[in-house]
Amino acid sequence: MPELIPEPRYARFARDAGTCVLDDPLLDVGPGAEGAARWLRRELGPATDWELPAPAAGEACGERAVIRLVLRPELARSVGPESYELHVTQRWVLLEGADPAGLFYAAQTLRQLLGPEAHRRAPAAPGREWRLPVGGVQDGPRFGWRGMMLDVARHFTPKDGVLRYVDLLAAHKLNVLHLHLTDDQGWRVEIKRHPRLTEVGAWRPRSRWGHRASPLWNETPHGGFYTQDDIREIVAYAAERHVRVVPEIDVPGHSQAAIAAYPELGNTDVVDTGALEVWDDWGINENVLAPTEAVLRFYEGVFEELLELFPADVSPFVHVGGDECPKEQWRASALAQERIRELGVDGEDGLQSWFIRHFDGWLAERGRRLIGWDEILEGGLAPGAAVSSWRGYAGGIAAAEAGHDVVMCPEQQVYLDHRQADGPDEPMPIGYVRSLEDVYRFEPVPPKLSPQAASHVLGAQANVWTEVMENQGRVDYQVFPRLAAFAEVVWSRLPGPGERDYAGFEARMGTHYRRLDALGVDYRPPGGPLPWQRRPGVLGRPIEGEPPNV
Repeated sequence: MPELIPEPRYARFARDAGTCVLDDPLLDVGPGAEGAARWLRRELGPATDWELPAPAAGEACGERAVIRLVLRPELARSVGPESYELHVTQRWVLLEGADPAGLFYAAQTLRQLLGPEAHRRAPAAPGREWRLPVGGVQDGPRFGWRGMMLDVARHFTPKDGVLRYVDLLAAHKLNVLHLHLTDDQGWRVEIKRHPRLTEVGAWRPRSRWGHRASPLWNETPHGGFYTQDDIREIVAYAAERHVRVVPEIDVPGHSQAAIAAYPELGNTDVVDTGALEVWDDWGINENVLAPTEAVLRFYEGVFEELLELFPADVSPFVHVGGDECPKEQWRASALAQERIRELGVDGEDGLQSWFIRHFDGWLAERGRRLIGWDEILEGGLAPGAAVSSWRGYAGGIAAAEAGHDVVMCPEQQVYLDHRQADGPDEPMPIGYVRSLEDVYRFEPVPPKLSPQAASHVLGAQANVWTEVMENQGRVDYQVFPRLAAFAEVVWSRLPGPGERDYAGFEARMGTHYRRLDALGVDYRPPGGPLPWQRRPGVLGRPIEGEPPNV
């Protein structure tokens, strides 16, 4: 059996069936398969030296093998959306997709079958013979939402790094990139009607080195942002690889970068907002948005520009955060207290719900769906809103039982900033130990959910918070290889957590590490961090014991 990740639904390759030798094959592209063909030529061509020309009209293929790409919509009925079949004989390779996404995933499987060297950008062994085992695969995903959240606010990831992660997600058959674009520590998207959001809000004077208990600082100013053309490029690049990009703009908390740029957004009657800078520390910040109509109009303007950058057909969801909003300033603010009386809401918690419900309705009127962290359940949600359940399973269970769609991303299971082992060499150790095996045994659908409620679980995502990830290498170290385990959990139809064949997965990872090497991923090796991956003397915040199942 070829060592495929994620594990396919069905695969059969007989040892005595021979191989298909691919010596500069032809590429026969059926109607609607042009996207997969472009990807194959662009990604396989450099590694293999293949040109992948189309057969000439009436041409007999002769001695040249043929790769055929075909859309077969009936697969959607029998196997499901995004599904595919791959067939290999000694003379030809047939890739069939239920839809363009399924055909793209068939192409990804073809690349894995060719071997790790097929993931390189130039031939590592010029003149090598490329072979495929004879056999077949039928495959399709368990969940429609298979994602990763990348926090670009705490530490900025330049555009090329985001495009790289789109490719890495696609290579693992993941289809959602949730971009955390704003927070107290930085605003990362250009808004033309409010230029100070990036002129001021995209830059902080320094950054704490390690957890917020660390006494160490990096005194180099940190920042960056994506221009609107950058965002359009990211969204289009992702769409070609069947990855949806979900933008997140935080309201009403996690907003100090915006308030530093436009002090009138804050609670000016209780704090000198004009003296605030973009925050240089980590944690929960008390500076939150003021509950005024002017603030609503300001953010409506932000979202108007955002919707133009993220078209509805590729980005139907807009994330509004909604988490960790301290209420102290609202309690002390005469304006906020008057607002509570005017609106007739239930105190400061009701004020937060008013914020969220306003943008819920505003987005729905424009054909979009609001999604937010599970705190948005407090105060009630409109029927179309969805929930990212991060504090555990409980928020997701409550939302699903109430009829809301849910993306499961519990901190205790799939926060990839949490440490991977308890050894002293783990760099800036945060949270519970979440090993590769722990992530492999994550189950997105809690057993206590009723069947009807379980149908509201759209899928899951792994969250990558970057407070202690200062560059691409650190992000790679925290994300990989655990993202490969997560990808199998959300794609493959695995048994229950206790019955999963982790030993088999670990054996398949032997080949997958070589793929990651070819892709230039600075993953955590199975034996622990390499010398340059350690951060001696930099404090983290490790939590001992097993995480609670909440």
